[in-house]
Amino acid sequence: QVQLVESGGGLVQAGDSLRLSCAASGRTFTTYGMGWFRQAPGKEREFVAAISRSGGTTYYADSVKGRFTISSDYAKNTMYLQMNSLKPEDTAVYYCAAAPRSGWATVLTREHEYDYWGQGTQVTASS
Repeated sequence: QVQLVESGGGLVQAGDSLRLSCAASGRTFTTYGMGWFRQAPGKEREFVAAISRSGGTTYYADSVKGRFTISSDYAKNTMYLQMNSLKPEDTAVYYCAAAPRSGWATVLTREHEYDYWGQGTQVTASS
């Protein structure tokens, strides 16, 4: 089992950057495929980005491709989401998630494939 804690959210202006962190306790990142999801007010939770257990494969939602970067620091057991050129439509609660049944080089994009979730961190980009 793994416990996930997100941090780094906040209120910024459109065009600014933020870096979210997801610290994991328990098993190491090489045991899990990892991902970021977000949920805006009145909307369903949606996929943002994912990284494989190996760290060598990443995948992004079209809405964030070219602006967001997902990465993992295995020594710190921490995953990151670097968010640049933030837009008001990026405003949401961001969640990190871990998938214990992920393949070594597989990225997972659907909520039901993830078993463990953090509590979420609020990101607000104002216009």
